[in-house]
Amino acid sequence: MIESSQNKIIKEIKSLSEKKYRDRTNTFIADGLRFVSEIPESMKVEKMIFSDGFAAKNDISSYMKRCECYVVSDRLFKEISETENPQGIMAVCQKINFDAEEIIKDSGFYIIAEEMNDPGNLGTVIRTAYAAGADGIVLSKGSVDLYNQKVLRSTMGAVFKIPIIQNADLEYITSVMKSKNINVYAAHLKGNTYHYDLDLKGGCAFMLGNEARGLSDKAAKMCDRLVKIPMPGGAESLNASVAAAVLIYEAVRQRHEF
Repeated sequence: MIESSQNKIIKEIKSLSEKKYRDRTNTFIADGLRFVSEIPESMKVEKMIFSDGFAAKNDISSYMKRCECYVVSDRLFKEISETENPQGIMAVCQKINFDAEEIIKDSGFYIIAEEMNDPGNLGTVIRTAYAAGADGIVLSKGSVDLYNQKVLRSTMGAVFKIPIIQNADLEYITSVMKSKNINVYAAHLKGNTYHYDLDLKGGCAFMLGNEARGLSDKAAKMCDRLVKIPMPGGAESLNASVAAAVLIYEAVRQRHEF
C-alpha cells in the first residue's frame, strides 16, 4: 500500500490536476465509482488507484485484469482526489482524439461552442447533446478544457458517449460541414429568424458563443444564418447551457417522431 505523498505514482496523479500535464501525457483522471463504471472498453486505462477502505470492502480483482492497480491509504486518497467526498476509486485514462472528417457526416446534427469557459455549462451542454442523440460536439480553441474535473462531473459520463473535437479551428470545421451540406446556425441576439422557424430535418449545427461575450463577429460570419430564441419576458439573454438545450430540443422535435 502506498502511504507517501512523495511516491512517483502519487506525484503523477497530482500533476494531472493541471491541463499542461494532461496535454503532455494525453491522459486524464476519471474519479468516482459511477464515473469509472462508464469508461468504455475501447478506452485505454493506464492505471487505477483505490483507497485502502474501498479495497477492503470491494473485490478489485476485475479491475486488476484491465490495468495496473495501486492501493493507497485513505488519507492519501483524499489528498489526490478533487471531489469533496472521495469514493475511493479513480482511473488514469488515455484521451480519445477525434478527426473532424470522420465524425462530420451528411445529415448529422452537431453542436459547436466558441470559447465556452464555464465548466458547468460545458458539461451540461455535452450531457444534453448526448441525451438528444447529437452526432458530435466541437469545442474551439480557447474553450475550457474538456478534461477539467468540473466539466467531467457535469457530463455525468456523457463525455464517454459522444464524439468531441477539442481545440478546433472553426473556419476549418464550418468548411467541412458546408462541404457535406450541413447548415450552420449561429445562436445570436441579432438573429432575424426564430429557432423554431428553421428546417432542422437535414444536416445542421448550432454554434454557441462565450457566456459573457456571445459569438464573435468572426465566428458569426462563418454561419449560414443568425437565429434567436424568443424572450417575451424581456431578459437580455439566456444561460449558455439553457439556450443550447432549447435549440437542441427543437432539432429533436423536428428530427424524430414520438
